[in-house]
Amino acid sequence: MTELTKVQMSEGPAKRWVSYRSEIKVLDCTIRDGGLMNNHLFDDGIVKAVYHACMEAGIDYMELGYKADKKIFSQDEYGSWKFCSEDDIRRIVGKNESSLKLSAMADAERTDYHSDILPANKSVLDMIRVATYIHQIPTALDIIKDAHDKGYETTVNLMAVSTVQEPELDEALSILANSEVDIVYLVDSFGALYSEQVHYLIEKYLHFAESKGKVVGMHAHNNQMLAYANTIEAIIKGANILDASMAGLGRGAGNCNMELLLGFLHNPKYSLRPILRCIQEHIEPLREKLLWGFDVPYMITGLLNQHPRAAMQFNATPDRGDLVQFFDRIIEEE
Repeated sequence: MTELTKVQMSEGPAKRWVSYRSEIKVLDCTIRDGGLMNNHLFDDGIVKAVYHACMEAGIDYMELGYKADKKIFSQDEYGSWKFCSEDDIRRIVGKNESSLKLSAMADAERTDYHSDILPANKSVLDMIRVATYIHQIPTALDIIKDAHDKGYETTVNLMAVSTVQEPELDEALSILANSEVDIVYLVDSFGALYSEQVHYLIEKYLHFAESKGKVVGMHAHNNQMLAYANTIEAIIKGANILDASMAGLGRGAGNCNMELLLGFLHNPKYSLRPILRCIQEHIEPLREKLLWGFDVPYMITGLLNQHPRAAMQFNATPDRGDLVQFFDRIIEEE
């Protein structure tokens, strides 16, 4: 039984909304997920602003970007945060003499992890997050083991889970729970899940993970304006590490808003004011150019359980106002 559940049962309805669960940790993915909207071409000032806001707000982890393979992705096309070299990270954080832990994401089959992920004692990074589709799990397991052996905390973010058949998901979770990974994330890649599905899936993830000493996390997208709500549902069911981004900045419809999440958690270790200041001064000025956040095309792909790339492409065309045309085209392609 979780601490939150005990509070709900023993101390009445008022207490359940003013207490907090101390085990919960928060990861800021503003720069990493937001970088999917601008090819990771954030200038140093914005990255430093998010870093300092995370420190001042008491956030537990900040994700800077990807460890992408330079043989696959051109450095002429993508910014520093697609690759997260040690020199680039240290240019922002120095030695990171703070309690804020730093992470980078390694995409299965898109990361030269043997050479680009240094031993942890030579890096300012603390955590490697491994993103994988279900058919890439053998590669993901290799990256997890490599990162674990190098001394990092590790997560596995199993993407597009809303498209995975249950027997395959059960097998995948069993394999992952028996790996070296520390945290297993439920990832609503397409913003397609509803609260009942989040309940069911978090319970399933915990069934496989808890007995092996693993933590379960939640990463939500906002295609149907449910990222924050679904993150709360995951908390209620026992997820103990939560992804969020400032002003929801992230791919397509964006993520759970950090400012909403911190307000909900009621943990006095977190401070909302630095987040609001960073949003006001650095994040919101990007909105007109990056065009993230809830939008009807993203809603359509979420309803249809599809990757938002079609909506992103549509929003970049002169026809972006013709929502019926987009809807008809997407339905025809189903």
